[in-house]
Amino acid sequence: MSLFSVSREDAAARDADDPLSEFRERFDLPSDLYMDGNSLGPVSEDAERTLDRVVDEWRERGIEGWTDGEQPWWNYAEYLGERLAPYVGADPEEVVIANSTTVNIHTLIGTFLDHVADTPGAVPDEDSPVDASGNVVVVNELDFPTDHYAIRAQFRQRGLDPDEHLRLVESRDGRTIAQEDIRDAMDDDVGILFMPTALYRSGQLFDVEALTELAHDHGALAGFDAAHSVGAVPHEFGAADVDFAVWCSYKYLNAGPGAIAGLYVNERYHGLTPALPGWWGNEKESQFDLELAYTPEQSAGAWQVGTIPMLSAAPLEGSLDLLDEAGIEQIWEKSLELTNLLATLVEDLSAAGYDYAVGTPVDDARRGGHVAVEHPDADRVSQALRERGVVVDYRPPNVIRICPAPLYVGYADVFDVADHLRAVIDEGASEEFEAIEGLS
Repeated sequence: MSLFSVSREDAAARDADDPLSEFRERFDLPSDLYMDGNSLGPVSEDAERTLDRVVDEWRERGIEGWTDGEQPWWNYAEYLGERLAPYVGADPEEVVIANSTTVNIHTLIGTFLDHVADTPGAVPDEDSPVDASGNVVVVNELDFPTDHYAIRAQFRQRGLDPDEHLRLVESRDGRTIAQEDIRDAMDDDVGILFMPTALYRSGQLFDVEALTELAHDHGALAGFDAAHSVGAVPHEFGAADVDFAVWCSYKYLNAGPGAIAGLYVNERYHGLTPALPGWWGNEKESQFDLELAYTPEQSAGAWQVGTIPMLSAAPLEGSLDLLDEAGIEQIWEKSLELTNLLATLVEDLSAAGYDYAVGTPVDDARRGGHVAVEHPDADRVSQALRERGVVVDYRPPNVIRICPAPLYVGYADVFDVADHLRAVIDEGASEEFEAIEGLS
């Protein structure tokens, strides 16, 4: 008798009826069980095609690629921003690809710290829901660290003590952040509430609309780090009235290692002077007038800093072709089914005496694109899984992150991963590996 409540045959039958199964053949997977798309998405033939096209344009046209490319490089960031806008529920001019996620946090947090302090560069808007005068930023202790590094640096640049102005919402269980604890952290001294859309370790999904309303009720801005959700979870930043957001494109958007990042800025803030102004964010019409005075573009494009890195941007175009074809709603629907199946199978293992636990919320509304599987020897188990061809990653102290990305992972694949989790323990495979420090 199987210890699993779902059979492999049942899982395979779901694959046979899966409308997204055909997309798998468009990816070159380093392993048949690649479960690390929440860290780095694999290469697709679509992404490779648009990268090759830009390289060919560089070879054949040289500098004329800026104006004569199939998609001219000159406004490529705005073009891809328009393509990305539906994925975050925004108007085209509110989205642009630019910089890296960390740089975007620097420039947006800096911009809005200045804005709420009514310093030079702020543009008052009578329609804004925000009437903040505080300079406290509320974050949480389970954030990805780069967010805090950047915010602390922006405080220091303004002569503010980060220890006094960065307010940390603590976790009750080391896995998740309770919304009521975020609410308790809000006060009249808060200028910005900055939260992830999904936690990088546990995969907890946040209620963006509720948090935005909470921030605005306290006269504060609502910003989000959406690195662990864009491309996996459909967002409605515009409808929720989010003020700003950042994300990367190398996870669920499958645009390649170190690919260009993206950002959203609500249209009511267009015209602000960015904290990190650069020539690529200057008003397009006057950009090549090369005036020494900076004039911001009247769109999210103002938050671009330097010249667009075309070879880091081009794969995103092809990846979006594939994602558009699949449909973000269909991707999200399958993602929920895959992560629910994985959580169920891990709970079966736990019930059978295996020392696994699910560290991700089981409620669909609170679960992102990956499942955090906990084990006391998670570091060694993750190494044993990789040795068996199951590509996962480890996050201290006890988490194996497993991401069944819907475009190239099937239901039977998820069953096989769970069976490998069983076999690693039954066969003592993890005991062959040394404990590791840091990530894997």
